[in-house]
Amino acid sequence: MRRPVTRRLSLCGILLVTLLVSACSTMKIDSIPVTEQRFLVEQYFLGQTRAHGIVMDRSGAPMRYFQVQIEGSWDEQTQTLTLDEDFLFDDGEVSQRIWTIKREEDGRYSGQAADVDGVAKGFSRGNALNWKYTLNIPYKGKTLGVQLDDWMYLQNDVLINRAVMKKFGFRVGEILITFDHQT
Repeated sequence: MRRPVTRRLSLCGILLVTLLVSACSTMKIDSIPVTEQRFLVEQYFLGQTRAHGIVMDRSGAPMRYFQVQIEGSWDEQTQTLTLDEDFLFDDGEVSQRIWTIKREEDGRYSGQAADVDGVAKGFSRGNALNWKYTLNIPYKGKTLGVQLDDWMYLQNDVLINRAVMKKFGFRVGEILITFDHQT
């Protein structure tokens, strides 16, 4: 009789350690080295931008490839960037996301989109931006809320984005995207 209780306690202990380790491994914007190049979201995405990306499963294996055409416009009066994103996936799926991103004080940003639950929060430092939000994605006929932790790094004219996807605190996938601003 004691054996099942001991086994449950062991499993709970392993789960607790896993959650604590994953919580402690979150990178912070303050730990990013500051470069001379600054990434200003409202400047980089103004006009036309093209992106290419890969959606990977939790083991890092590619699941889907996609392209995005982005049109960005800035409203100086409201300090708001609107991003109109048109996605084309390798399996033929087409989708659109329209972001409304507001510049706030001290390198902070907030944003909303129809498929984002609540308000996305962004923090900028040097050439980097950390963007966190919950994205509602279709999954097996339902909608699934997945937490995204985006890290964007501007390297010369190319923006590199790595987004880790989690559900219930567990990593379920990753997205890699490169953005190329069109002049």
